[in-house]
Amino acid sequence: MLVLAMLERLGIIVTVAFLLTRLPFFRRLFDAQLQINFRQRLLLVVVFGCFGIIGTYTGIVVNPIDDSMYRWTTVLNEDEALANSRVLGVVVAGLLGGWRIGVGAGMIAGVHRFFLGGFTGFACGLATIVAGVIAGIISKKQKKNRIVTPQVAFIVGASAEAVQMLIILGIARPFDLALALVQDIGLPMIIANGIGTALFVLIIRSVIQEEERMGAVQSQKALRIANLTLTHMRKGLTPVSAGEVCAILYKEIPSLAVAITDRNKILSHIGNGLDHHGTGEEIRTEATKYVIESGQGVTVGKESIQCENPDCMLQAAVIAPLKRKDQTIGTLKVYFSSERMISPIMLELIRGLSTLLSHQLEIADGEKHKELARESEIKMLQAQVSPHFLFNALNTIVSLIRTNPDYARKLLISLSAFFRQNLAGTTRQVSTLSEEVEHVKSYLSIEEARFHDRLDVYYEIEDEALLAAVPPLTLQPLVENAVKHGLKGKSEDGKLIVRANKKENRIKIEVEDNGEGIESARITSLLESPVTSEKGTGIGLYNLNERLVKMIDEKSRLSIQSGKGKGTLISFSVPCPNAKRLEEVM
Repeated sequence: MLVLAMLERLGIIVTVAFLLTRLPFFRRLFDAQLQINFRQRLLLVVVFGCFGIIGTYTGIVVNPIDDSMYRWTTVLNEDEALANSRVLGVVVAGLLGGWRIGVGAGMIAGVHRFFLGGFTGFACGLATIVAGVIAGIISKKQKKNRIVTPQVAFIVGASAEAVQMLIILGIARPFDLALALVQDIGLPMIIANGIGTALFVLIIRSVIQEEERMGAVQSQKALRIANLTLTHMRKGLTPVSAGEVCAILYKEIPSLAVAITDRNKILSHIGNGLDHHGTGEEIRTEATKYVIESGQGVTVGKESIQCENPDCMLQAAVIAPLKRKDQTIGTLKVYFSSERMISPIMLELIRGLSTLLSHQLEIADGEKHKELARESEIKMLQAQVSPHFLFNALNTIVSLIRTNPDYARKLLISLSAFFRQNLAGTTRQVSTLSEEVEHVKSYLSIEEARFHDRLDVYYEIEDEALLAAVPPLTLQPLVENAVKHGLKGKSEDGKLIVRANKKENRIKIEVEDNGEGIESARITSLLESPVTSEKGTGIGLYNLNERLVKMIDEKSRLSIQSGKGKGTLISFSVPCPNAKRLEEVM
């Protein structure tokens, strides 16, 4: 019967655990990298100490002499003791916050228990502090695990309660009374507090896993949308492409309507309100004009939408800018039935989509330059960013945002630099090797993050070589080819070397890897005919070789040295910086 009575109190545990999961700070306690300052530590000590006091007051008063039990009390007689869940709060404090918080909470709950009285007052008070120490020690041993498992929580909770029974036997007097008490309440309290601790941790863990699952779903949705819209946005911001993209977003985002505008008019509107939010109409909403002028997204209510139709269902909207090279060229508008429907997750999703669409518009801008290329043989010079590379980079960054935000920010900067250099290649006819190396470093910083220490990159470049003139986007395709094809099967010890040094009156540039290598029979065909690459930049070795020959000279042809299982070395040469040969050709 006592076991059932103790389990009834788990309802309080469930309630407290649920309330704590509403606080972001408590959820982050499961993050092993979280640094807790003194003020936060003190707050946790007080909260869990009070939790232990609540466990005391909700206990069952036990008199081992007359074998009686009753509930709720504020003072104990000398022959009375408590069957309670006080240790639970202290154990959870130690597991989540370490031994300092566990001991602090144990002192608060333990001192309170001592002054409550009873022949076990001192023993139970001391045992409460010891429980905090035990949980803190276990927490330290579990530090490598990101989260405490319910199984570990059950064992620690039950063990702490078992230790309390031993302390009661060793300290509480008279011994006969202590022995009778332990026989009555020992096993029920061990079982109940073990289950309660496990349940507390399980609730918080479930909430965190649900949040992570939702985050993963949103990230997957964003990448799927990016994949679906890429083809259309590469056509530029037109009524046709805007209509196709709006249709995709309306299907993927739970909203009433989706619209895309340029700087002056509505290019497309899909969903509710189509009869009076017509495609092709001039922009009248002040909020939309503000986003276009400021480049800052906003969330607006019914009044700011400025709809004159009293029956309009569009009562709230998120308006995000669409940019190209830091200039706002339009907006993405997603409508809802009320502002309450715009959750933080939804808001972040829309902001992320506006950024993705903006990148796609920049890619579209690169496609326009592609059409203006002077020779069809060098058309692959245009800034075609591989969707596979973009999605893989974004997946890597998403996975690092929570665990290593600083590194994620660094990768975003590298990704931005990569895009910028790709787009710059559409308007330039010549680049320096220094600029090409920086482009390669931006690319490899992202690839190295994906390889997880399986790739080592070395640069052996003479200072004079950095001034050499080369066609844009010359070095990066060779490096990407080495990573995508040469090193893709390497599980460890992947090595990539980029060299550039002076040989007589030319600069010799080499990219070497220790990957799978290329069969001898295939080497010649790679340079004699185009080979379609589904995962590369689209700039194959054949195209690159043709560009080098046409834009520089015959001596600049690619040279491939490789063998199956022996790695690959691809090289070419350009005139020394003072030769001016490239500028004469151009």
